[in-house]
Amino acid sequence: MEDVVLVVGVGACEDAPVEEVLGLVRDAVREAGLSESAVAELATVDVKGAEPGIVGTAARLGVPLVTYTAAELSDVTVPNPTVRSRAAVGTPSVAEAAALRGGGELLVPKRKSAPAGRPAMATCAVVARRRVAGAGVSGAGVPAASFDLRHHGDAEVRGDGAELTDLAVNVRSDTPPAWLKELIAASLDDLAAYPDGREAREAVAARHGLTPDRVLLTSGAAEAFVLLARALKVRHPYVIHPQFTEPEAALRDAGHEVGRVLLREEDGFRLDAAAVPEEADLVVVGNPTNPTSVLHPAASIAQLARPGRILVVDEAFMDAVPGEREALAGRTDVPGLVVLRSLTKTWGLAGLRIGYVLASPDTIGALAQAQPLWPVSTPALVAARACVGPRALAEAGHAAHRVASDRAHLLAGLAELAPLGVRAVGPAEGPFVLVRVPGAGVVRERLRGRGFAVRRGDTFPGLGPDWIRLAVRDRLTSGAFLEAFVAALGGGD
Repeated sequence: MEDVVLVVGVGACEDAPVEEVLGLVRDAVREAGLSESAVAELATVDVKGAEPGIVGTAARLGVPLVTYTAAELSDVTVPNPTVRSRAAVGTPSVAEAAALRGGGELLVPKRKSAPAGRPAMATCAVVARRRVAGAGVSGAGVPAASFDLRHHGDAEVRGDGAELTDLAVNVRSDTPPAWLKELIAASLDDLAAYPDGREAREAVAARHGLTPDRVLLTSGAAEAFVLLARALKVRHPYVIHPQFTEPEAALRDAGHEVGRVLLREEDGFRLDAAAVPEEADLVVVGNPTNPTSVLHPAASIAQLARPGRILVVDEAFMDAVPGEREALAGRTDVPGLVVLRSLTKTWGLAGLRIGYVLASPDTIGALAQAQPLWPVSTPALVAARACVGPRALAEAGHAAHRVASDRAHLLAGLAELAPLGVRAVGPAEGPFVLVRVPGAGVVRERLRGRGFAVRRGDTFPGLGPDWIRLAVRDRLTSGAFLEAFVAALGGGD
């Protein structure tokens, strides 16, 4: 059934717990023989559209909630109509009618939740609809929730041979610096020997005030996500979105059912620890978060920790924050904490692949067992030692202040475009900004025609087609981009 997506119709009594609604939906999807990742939307009657149990279930699944009026649902033919439903909300069914409103095949007829000791508070039905290429769900009029989790910024600057100014990839421009290139080049004389990571591991540990048994060197942060997904025995992993999509992709590839917690635009995409369900035994959050550029307070992230829960904090861009405030790297007092760091962004080493994990010795041991022999090359190990040394840390600190100044310049220019419908998420703290712009897909193509590549936002769960992400560059580059942006917004060629 690869060519279909699922639409789940739901109904719920007032104050129905989200756990009851979510559990019912998950059971129904499993009954249909499909994964919850196939769910494209939840649908209900409009008078139920604000019920916390329904709203929370849509957020946990990372899908849109579509509502219909009772009049729109009253004419839908359903197999299990009830007089009670018609009397209560004006339609013979909520779950089945809402699921079938846009057409499709009913896979799971209306079913009720079965809580112990009290009446059911939720109903749902599952419908399969054909997937329409580029348009989401057939008949639904909303984008499907099957996000391209493996789309990354480098794809924006490839393929057509055009010379584009790259605002899509979050690697600091003019890197790596000459002194780092020289060290890496000198390491090539040692390529005949197998890599020995002990000195680099000790250097990383010293940089964060830890013992070496709390450090694992990896082939970039991306490898760390794969190791976490394969090595840790978890049952209910959740990813807080919008954020870097590779953690969820790695978990799904390893066979996990992944829950999503969607942070809201109206809240500035700020972390809400209460939105993470207690069942979660692995939680992934970015800080500062890609693509929103939001820096969450360390105390708020630490509130997510629980006995028996792994808390993964992706700090790939933390060294771009002046003073690395709100960092959790080096903390040993937060239970289950796993911190990921990347050395590829600030130092321009994406092609070399080097990062590391900071965690308890037991967790490091489990990840190391899942890692192949000699996972990090000798040049990458040399780079790791260099990039955590005093000289590099001082240079990174200066670069973070420069990025903050350049970002403020870019944000000021974007603010002037508010009358054209442009809005940047703020306060931004990373080396990139997230921008809402009407008709972003068309605007992106016009920008390409003017020599600028920007990152599309609609591949991030929790965002839609009106978002783009911009890497922070120097003021001259940002000024040229803003001129091109104004022309693209106006439709100029």
